[in-house]
Amino acid sequence: MGQKKLIRFEAIRHFSNVLEYPQNMRGNWHTFFNNTHPITLELACGKGEYAVGLARLHPDENFIGIDIKGNRIWRGAKTALDEQLTQVAFIRSSIDKITDYFAPGEISDIWITFPDPQLRGSRAKKRLTHPRFLRLYQQLLKPGGKVHLKTDSPVLYEFTLTVVNLFGFSLLYNTNNLYAEEVITPELRIKTHYEGLDIAGSNRIHYLSFLIDQPLPADKDILLKQLFREQTTD
Repeated sequence: MGQKKLIRFEAIRHFSNVLEYPQNMRGNWHTFFNNTHPITLELACGKGEYAVGLARLHPDENFIGIDIKGNRIWRGAKTALDEQLTQVAFIRSSIDKITDYFAPGEISDIWITFPDPQLRGSRAKKRLTHPRFLRLYQQLLKPGGKVHLKTDSPVLYEFTLTVVNLFGFSLLYNTNNLYAEEVITPELRIKTHYEGLDIAGSNRIHYLSFLIDQPLPADKDILLKQLFREQTTD
């Protein structure tokens, strides 16, 4: 590990807005933030641009970024501290542990911004919009709580649309070319480091939001695998 990463790992251990694998926080975030405002999660937050950006737009809400890589979290956490954004926090943890940190109905919205699209079909279960993750999100979200996906990956975008349609979720907004839309909300104008890199080479940003308002029976996971295989081989 490089010296810079080591320095940042050590720094976040002393940041008041960073928790590493926190215990006893489930249902107790109001004591951390000292308020009962709504909580939004940014998953696979990287440098935390969305958590910080949303906090600037919505000072009466709380935002928590989650990522396993502490050297990336350092950037967002330091910005939040420098700007005195006291309603922003970060958790260093893998995302599959989020039900350990939040109680049912404790989360208002979830943002998934430019995650690793896990392009190989064998890694589809690692996509953050795969049903195995959605089952976790469903436990945490309040009724009406939205999931937002913003990505430059057409593969992840189409996969997520397939999931939404297969399970019958309510699709609230959908575009395969966000910046071509006539009206773009301030929330959608926030840009992450990875958006700027255009790793997918698509020159397009895809966005959709939906509700996890239907059951997620496990037998449909097999059908999902078959459907997406058919789509990618057409």
